[in-house]
Amino acid sequence: MGPSQSLRPLAQCVSRLMSTTTASTSSPAALPKPYPFSKTALTPSLVPATTTPNIPSLTGLKTGKGLMYHIRNTLPTPEKAQLTSTLLSSSHPARARVGDVLQVEMEYAPTRFTGILLGIRRKGMDTSFTVRNIINRTGVEMQVFVNSPHFKGARVIRSVGRKGRKAKGYWMRDSPDKMAKIAGAAAAAAKAAK
Repeated sequence: MGPSQSLRPLAQCVSRLMSTTTASTSSPAALPKPYPFSKTALTPSLVPATTTPNIPSLTGLKTGKGLMYHIRNTLPTPEKAQLTSTLLSSSHPARARVGDVLQVEMEYAPTRFTGILLGIRRKGMDTSFTVRNIINRTGVEMQVFVNSPHFKGARVIRSVGRKGRKAKGYWMRDSPDKMAKIAGAAAAAAKAAK
C-alpha cells in the first residue's frame, strides 16, 4: 500500500466536505441558482417576504437629511418638551420672564434652588436658563440645561407680571442692593410655597 492509497479516504472525505453541491434535492424553488462566472459556485435563492413591517422610512435619516428634526422630536421626554413649549417659550401666556423667581428641582445636591431668572437661552436641544440668588452675601448662579437627565422641573414662585425692560437680567449682577431685595422676597416666597 503506497502513500497515495493511504490518503485516498481522507481526500474523498475532504472533497465531500468542501463540495458546493447539495446531496439531496427537495424542491425546485429551494435549489440554488448557478453563478454565471463559475460552474462550482452556487448562489442561494431569495424568498420574498410575505409581510413588511410598518416602519417609517429612515432612508433620509441614513443620508443625514432631517436628522436634527428627528432628534429634536424624539429625544426630549414629554414633560421636558411641555416645559420648553410653555414655561420657556417666547410667546406663551404662562411663560417665565426675566426677573421671575423660579424654583428649580434637580436630581443631585442642591436638589432645590430658588433664584431670580436672569435669562433664557433658546437653542433647541441645548435650551438652558440661568438662575441667580444671594447665599451668605455671595452671589450664586446656576445654569440649568432643560434636557439634562439631572433636571427634574421648574416652577414660577413669584412672577414679575409684566415684560421687563431687557431680554436678559445680567444687569442685576452689578446692583447687589436690588438683588438682595429681590433675594429676600424670593426666600419669603419659597418658604410660603412649602
